[in-house]
Amino acid sequence: MTVPPPRALKQRVQDSLERFEQDVDAWVATASADDDVPYLIPLSFLWTDGTLLLATAASAPAGRNLLAGGKVRLGIGQTRDVVLVEGLAESIPAAELDDATGDAFAVKTGFDPRTLSTPYFYFRVRPQRVLAWREENELRDRVIMRDGQWRTD
Repeated sequence: MTVPPPRALKQRVQDSLERFEQDVDAWVATASADDDVPYLIPLSFLWTDGTLLLATAASAPAGRNLLAGGKVRLGIGQTRDVVLVEGLAESIPAAELDDATGDAFAVKTGFDPRTLSTPYFYFRVRPQRVLAWREENELRDRVIMRDGQWRTD
């Protein structure tokens, strides 16, 4: 297999932003605040205003974990072209999300939690650290965001 040359930082940031805009689903990892038991689930997302918007039932393990602690890690893409996002999630009850954002989420994901009888929360994830790589030759420089700021160097 021929491995392409590593992408420049600027290209990796651009590719990651495009992935946020175009992809629909992410693997979402949370842990309970009580015993640090990890939980992994696929959830759909909307990239809006520099954040990733997710939704899950308030009673689901991911919902409970995010409501209790807010720390989250998302994996977007394939194994050989992945973007990992570490962030902090702010909870928004479904009834309190503004209509325009709720409508945009529903259009992109094909899912509208506002119409369900089960209590759902949206979670606005603010990326704090983002890593992106395709192959081993990009591992060394895989951190493309630190402390909520895109790297430019």
